[in-house]
Amino acid sequence: MKIGILSFASRANRARPEELRLQSVAREMGHNVRIFRAHNFKMVYDRHSPWLLYDNKAFPKLDLVIVRASILKNVTLHLSLVEQMEMMGIVLFNRFQPILSSKNKIKTTQILDHHNISIPQTVIVRRKEDLDSAAKKVGGFPLIVKQPTGSFGNGVVIVESMRALKSFLLWDQPMYLIQAYVKYSKGTDIRVFVVNGKVIGSMMRSAKKGEFRSNIELGGVGRPVEVTEEEASLALRSVQALDLDFAGVDLMRSKTGPVILEVNSNPGFKSLEASTGVDVARAIVEYGIEYALRHKK
Repeated sequence: MKIGILSFASRANRARPEELRLQSVAREMGHNVRIFRAHNFKMVYDRHSPWLLYDNKAFPKLDLVIVRASILKNVTLHLSLVEQMEMMGIVLFNRFQPILSSKNKIKTTQILDHHNISIPQTVIVRRKEDLDSAAKKVGGFPLIVKQPTGSFGNGVVIVESMRALKSFLLWDQPMYLIQAYVKYSKGTDIRVFVVNGKVIGSMMRSAKKGEFRSNIELGGVGRPVEVTEEEASLALRSVQALDLDFAGVDLMRSKTGPVILEVNSNPGFKSLEASTGVDVARAIVEYGIEYALRHKK
């Protein structure tokens, strides 16, 4: 099978470790696989040329493209390449709209809440004069403030007072999410990796000293953990609600039960593989192939 891995890694950097792992595993399985860099594409509209050029040559016909959309800014613009591939009938894993929804924290919040999936109490504000009522609604300080977009813990801060909240918000964003702080979690969360509607692995992430965010990229430490039936069900329902083929679901244990923090359509899995021994890359490739064969039929 001919497989492409679409990398949005910056032009200055090589492909990400997870992308290289996917390529290596797919080759071990006997497939023809290549990493394609997003910035090398051209989209052409003149009725005669191919719609997509890669390094000024027609983009080859592939059976499957695994999308690794590591995009933090101008998400809709960058994802137009993924949408173009989808319009051309290329089998994508994940697809355009689910990625777009998961990249927007407000959209994710709307979808999860609509499906009655537990999330921390959240208020979305547009005006400074709404901060006081928003803080009271989520249970007061400390509270969490999130920008609508961002990954790896970027754009997420803990705020201890109204004075700090007002000084922090520079209002360079049209909206902010004001969210309850889950005190019970004590700087830990759980990353649940879902592929093909199944939980294939999970790890507890603990924040480093002096940091409340447990992201591995910010120095957090991961260790294997068994999730409860309720936690697994919540993670699976979240991925299904967002219509993703694979995802990393971040949840916290609160006094009233688990709550979903984020559903990541471009989840890192290097640390999860190292801490649990689960072959995440193989699971993604295997189901991607199954998914592509199903579409072929």
